[in-house]
Parts: sequence; C-alpha cells; structure tokens
Amino acid sequence: MLPPPCDKGVIRGAPNTPGCASHAKRWVLAITILGSSTAFIEGSAINVALPAIQRGVHASAQEMQWIASIYTLLLAALTLAAGSAGDLYGRRRVFVLGLAILAASSAAAGWVASSTQLIVARAAQGLGAALLVPNSLALLSAAFPKPERGRAIGTWSAATALTGVLGPVAGGMLVDTLSWRAAFVLVVPLALPTLAAALLRMPDVHLGRQRPRIDWWGILLATAGLGALVFGLISLPQGGSAVGMLAVGLGLLLGFVWHETRTASPMMPPRLFRSATFCGANLLTLLLYFALSGVFFVLPFELIRVQGYSAAATGAAFLPFALALGGLSRFAGGLADRIGARTPMIAGPLMTAAGFLLLALPGGGESHWVGFFAPMLVIGLGMAITVAPLTSTIMAAADERDVGVASGVNNTVARVSALLAVAVFGLVAMDVFGRKLGEDLAAVRLAPAVREAVLAQRWSLGDVTVPAGATPSEREAVELAAKRAFVAAVRFVAMLAALLAAAGSLAAALTVEAAPAPREALAEPALIACGHVELLPDVAPRTRGCEECLRAGERWVHLRVCLSCGHVGCCDSSRRRHATAHFWATAHPIVGSLQPGETWRWCYVDEMTV
Repeated sequence: MLPPPCDKGVIRGAPNTPGCASHAKRWVLAITILGSSTAFIEGSAINVALPAIQRGVHASAQEMQWIASIYTLLLAALTLAAGSAGDLYGRRRVFVLGLAILAASSAAAGWVASSTQLIVARAAQGLGAALLVPNSLALLSAAFPKPERGRAIGTWSAATALTGVLGPVAGGMLVDTLSWRAAFVLVVPLALPTLAAALLRMPDVHLGRQRPRIDWWGILLATAGLGALVFGLISLPQGGSAVGMLAVGLGLLLGFVWHETRTASPMMPPRLFRSATFCGANLLTLLLYFALSGVFFVLPFELIRVQGYSAAATGAAFLPFALALGGLSRFAGGLADRIGARTPMIAGPLMTAAGFLLLALPGGGESHWVGFFAPMLVIGLGMAITVAPLTSTIMAAADERDVGVASGVNNTVARVSALLAVAVFGLVAMDVFGRKLGEDLAAVRLAPAVREAVLAQRWSLGDVTVPAGATPSEREAVELAAKRAFVAAVRFVAMLAALLAAAGSLAAALTVEAAPAPREALAEPALIACGHVELLPDVAPRTRGCEECLRAGERWVHLRVCLSCGHVGCCDSSRRRHATAHFWATAHPIVGSLQPGETWRWCYVDEMTV
C-alpha cells in the first residue's frame, strides 16, 4: 500500500494546541511511527504474497480481488469518520482500539482455513487500520506545536518511507522461508509492544467543549456504496446481478454526495470543491493512484508465475520505486517551492506514464535491469516529482481552517482509487488473459478434454493447472500459452495505466493554478477573535505545583496557571485534569503554561491558542 500523498498535510494542518503533551513527545513520535508502520506493512507486504495465498486457500480470481481490496475498502470509507471518533471519544482510546483490532485480525489471518475466512480477517484489518491511522496523525499533531512539527514530520516520513521499502521485501522473505501466513503475522510482534507503550506512555489530550458530530449516514452511504460498486465490478464476469449491484453502488454514492451537501457535519465539506485547483489536484490523485495501484496488483503475478521470481525477489523488484520516491521527495518539494507546483504536477505524471510504457515492453525474456528495474525506477521518479507538489497544492487551495480536512479528503480519494483499481484492473487483466489464452490454444493441437479444462480456468489471473491426463507436449503447450496470455494482460494493463497517468497530467495542466493563492487570510479573524486577553489581570502562580494534586498526594503532568486568579492545575494529559476542572467551576477563560521555555496561552471559551 502506497501511503497517500497528504498524510503530511494532515499533520501540518491540525490546529495549534497547548503543549500539555510535550512531556511525552519522544514517546508519541515513536508510538505513532510504529503504529502507522503496522498499517503500511499490512497494506504493502501482502502484495508479494498474493500468488502464494491464491494457491494456499484455493481462491478464485474474484476472491483474490476481495482479499486484496476489502482492506482498502474499510480504510477508505472509515478514515475520516474515525478521525472524528477520536476527537469525540479520545484519540488514544481509538488509536489503541484500532491497533488491537489490527493485531488480532492479523494473527487470525495467519490461521484461516478458507478464502472466505481470510476475506473476513482482511476486513477486520481494514477496520483496525482505519481507526489507527488518522488518530496516529492526530496524536502526533497534538504533541508538537506548529513550530516544531517540521522536524517531527521529517522523522515520521523517513520512518514510514523505510517501512515502504522493507515491507514487501520482508514479506517476500517470510513467504519463501516459512509461508504466506507469516506475511500476516509479521505485524503482531510490532503491534504488541506498541500497544503496551501507547497504554503506558502516550497522553490523550481533550481540549475544550466542542466535540465533532460523527456523520453516521455519510459513513453508511459511503461504505455501502463503495462495497456495492466493488462487488458489482468483481462479479461482472459471472453476469447475473452484477449490473444491478453497480447501479445500487452508484445510487448510494450519489446519495452520499446529496447527503454531504445537506448535513451539518459532513465528512467531505462541499465548500472545498468550489476551488478548481482543489478539484483538479484530486482528479490527478484519482487517476494517478488508480493507475499505480492497478499495475502493482497484477505485477507480482507476472513476476512469480511468468518470470519465475521468488516472493523475496518480487518484493525486491519494488525497491527502485520505493527508494526513488522516498529519496527524492524532499528534493522535489524544494523544486516545487522554487518553480511552483503546476509544472512538477504536469511533468511527474508524464514521467510515471513513461515508466508504465517501459513496463509494457517485457515479453518474458528481457533481463531484470531492462524489463523491471528501469521501469520501476522511472515510475518512482515520476511519483517523487508529483507527490510533494500535490500535497502543497491541496493545502494551498483550502482555507487555513480546512487544511486538515482537505488533506484527509485527498487521502481518501487516493485510497478509493486504489480500491477501485484492484477491481477494474483485475477484471481487465482477466478478460485479456482469457481471450489471449483462447487464441493461443486454438493454434495448437490439444485433446478436446484438455482444451475445455484449460479454458475453464481463463478467469484465474494466470493460475492455470494442466489436466493430469495431458501429454508432455500438451502440458508444455498449455504452460507456454498461459504465460504468453498473462504477459499480454500485464502489458495491456500497463498501457492503460500510462493513459490514465497522462490524463492526470492533462487534468493538472487544465485546472491547477501556477501559484495558488494561500487563503490563510480568510481565517485571520478567527486567530484574533479572542478578546479575553485584554481583560486579564497581572497575577502570580499561587503554588509551585498543582493545588488539588498537592492536597490529594497525587502526581501531576504539565502545570498550567489560571491567568485570572493564579490557580495552578495539571493539564489535560493528567489523570484528573485539574486545570480544566478549575475552568468549569469558575469560567475563568485563559490559562498559561508553567513549563520552562513555554509561553503559550490557551482560551477555553474560544478554544484557541492566544
């Protein structure tokens, strides 16, 4: 799973908060890195294990599409709502719940006995990841004030990029040496100590009285609509009710759009889409990540079944892409700062399209360096040129107050595109494979029973079993035809992906402004709306510690002083939250930090840093 483009934007766009979690900054950074890594590993390591999984649980091609996509379905549909749930019920609580679900479902996935059980386990993994990822980012934002977030984001980004590099390789090695089941269990030893550290060392900050309302109808319509749409796409080869399910899915998604324009607390605020630049950047995201996810879904099947790669070698084949993307993103971001985001957002997708075209060249005999290393490197370079400017464009196209939610919307678009790509590109690959297999088998002499048995497997994503009664020459002819047919399918998919990436470049050229004007000025009145500062007397702290904790003999975390009366209380990451309790009892509006080197002040009434 490629991390979506705007995770950094989610962190940067979070509102500034008091530093009451600063006593645990290092713990929060380490825990959020490890927590995010579990989700990224489970999303990426599985790709190289797909061929082994198909044979291990005797899954059909449609079941393999569900195994690959159900995780992303839940992650895409629930991410925004899970962020609201964290604000409502506690970010650490929801983070811990998500991590526990992900660990338990990963362990269960390693012990399943059927493809149906594995689909259910993957769905539970997607639920856990949806609860974990947005609240991981929110906890990181709350622990670091805006001036300090740059370094934290850099550390988090480097660590997650390393995860993206090592995940497929580690998963492939486990598949080769142990079993495909080990690729699921891989995250459990990582998740358990992270879970313990989160319970013992991570603070959970609740600020103010405002709590977001969860858009339950939006969640239901989005999840049901995406699920029905994917079900219809995957079921198309069988006909029957597939067209009806497609219609139901589209109807539910239209209902979701209608609902979002009328609800008071939308998951995707319609005001964001008034900006042509924002719409164009999201269209680019949809097309580019759709193309990338579709190619990356079918490529491991070719590498293993046609080229004869091991699972570990298949994971290593993705290294040029991951290293180029991780190593050059910072440089690409600096380039975009100098020349503007529009040019890289046009050139990057075109380079990615060129990489897809190079990937369409292998016919089964080229060397790894020509056939796969060079295309993956070019694709990685193209994505590196695109992603950093894309993030800055999304953030610049939204009002300051909407930067966080705008970044979350873009991440959701990236995940939805990845979800649909598995269904659509899987369907396209199976159709091309089946037609090409039939053409090649018609050109060779086979017994009718052998021909019929092989053609019955034309929807199998290349996993063709030669009938036991076939002669050696027939077996050789069938195996060669199956390999050629699947190479043709992958080449067609790569060319289609190139067209989509080029269309994304065109979308950027037509909609993205050369230098989108930042809209922070629209939010300025909110930053100076607090008038309580002018009413504050000159007070001194009444005690050297939390007054209530001193009386009760308890320990406190991070001291605050009431700037109206001098009361000293402990912060919202403390067990009793005495500073907040003092406000509820007195309505004194503003507190300040008593920690050395901190000068922030927080207004409870207006709920902002002043």
